[in-house]
Amino acid sequence: MPNVTRYPFPGSHSGQQRSPAPQSDTQSKRRVFDSARGLSALLLGAMVSALVVVADQLIETWVDGHLMVAWVALWLVSFTAMAIFAGAAHKLSHSVVDALDAMVQRRSTQRADERMWAMARSDPRLMADLQVAMGRQED
Repeated sequence: MPNVTRYPFPGSHSGQQRSPAPQSDTQSKRRVFDSARGLSALLLGAMVSALVVVADQLIETWVDGHLMVAWVALWLVSFTAMAIFAGAAHKLSHSVVDALDAMVQRRSTQRADERMWAMARSDPRLMADLQVAMGRQED
């Protein structure tokens, strides 16, 4: 009686199986990256450092030889400033990023319209289509 051995061969060649496109990986990284977070940290650092400089000048005149008390007071001012200004810096950075995104979107739309209009001037069929679309928009 013959023995039949079956090997599990794949149904397709390994060269036919394609890996995901590298653009999809780049796009997923862009979605995760939050540009407002970096701007928020930068603004918070600027506000806190300005406040620490002012506090250092004030503490320097008050404390004569009590260096430990001065350092504790300076750190207290620093952490309090971070707690107070964190929300404001975060909101400001988000509004700046949103405004820049809107500006870029408007400029991109404007450039696309200018390119379309330049093509329509040289192509009568495209110009007719644009005129029909503008007529529908007016109605």
